[in-house]
Amino acid sequence: MRRSVSEAFWAMCAADSMSMPVHWYYNIDDIKRDFGGWISGFNSPRDRHPSSILTLSNTSRVCFIQLPSSFSGLQAGENTLNVLCALRAAQTLVSGRFTDFSQPDAQAAVLSNYVDFLTTPGTHNDTYAESFHRSFFADWQDTSPSSPGQVLKFAEKRSRQKLSSSHPDSQLDAIGCLTTILPFILLSASANEEQAVSSAVEFVKLTHPHPNVPEYVELYSRALHAVLGGASVRQQAEHALRRLHVWDVCQSYSRRAARFAVSSEKRLKVHQSAVSYLGLACYTKGALSSLFYLAYEFHDNPREGILTNTNCGGSYTRKQTGIDFENIHH
Repeated sequence: MRRSVSEAFWAMCAADSMSMPVHWYYNIDDIKRDFGGWISGFNSPRDRHPSSILTLSNTSRVCFIQLPSSFSGLQAGENTLNVLCALRAAQTLVSGRFTDFSQPDAQAAVLSNYVDFLTTPGTHNDTYAESFHRSFFADWQDTSPSSPGQVLKFAEKRSRQKLSSSHPDSQLDAIGCLTTILPFILLSASANEEQAVSSAVEFVKLTHPHPNVPEYVELYSRALHAVLGGASVRQQAEHALRRLHVWDVCQSYSRRAARFAVSSEKRLKVHQSAVSYLGLACYTKGALSSLFYLAYEFHDNPREGILTNTNCGGSYTRKQTGIDFENIHH
């Protein structure tokens, strides 16, 4: 069990740093052009991103306004802000010796550490903060709570307001929510499933208070917890794809990919088409569908899975979370 958890954290970091330079590459041919071929190792981001504004999403909404280079402060092999926050959350949960991560004291400790990290200059090199970070601190700055209890009280009040809003913030319904809750599931591997899932769902309501998010987090959390306990990655991915109502279309792409040699560009092209169809942008349902499709296809080949995930372009946060399934060995 400990090895599985360790490998999942390693996979999160590896997949994140591998794909960091191609975040928001929605025209995947730009990857090949900018990097002299399909990515096969760690790279620094290019000085100028090929797109200035992104409108390509499966919801027909603009996903983000693009800066000249998303992660221009990062070097090859470095991790993005989302993963750094997840690692700090894991350290906080471990050092606090909490017995149940769904309890308020555990949530308060993680949130307080998060606020301290992002309000202290020089703690990281990332020049891009995802929408949920910006939304959280736009509200936080009104009162600037700092103690664990105060930060938790602020986050709970904010969550209640946003979850009851008649106009939810669509930017909070994003796949980055899964990176946020990864430590809660991975470190609950030996706990019962309900406790592990509850810890993830309750915490994500505090960071991504959107009515759609808890359902997707629950689906992902149950699958990951099951795999940590020895369940088949392929079976869990199939179950999730059926729940997301995309199993039939995924099988169509899977059959097409199987016609071509493993690691061939023709097979890669099929996977790129599948991810483009299922969900290339940041919105949770589409990105989660792509995530489970890739987990199904590369359940026994984590290296190839990480590279394919990277070379499919799109939202980098899909890449931080999907590959965990493939890299857990029993």
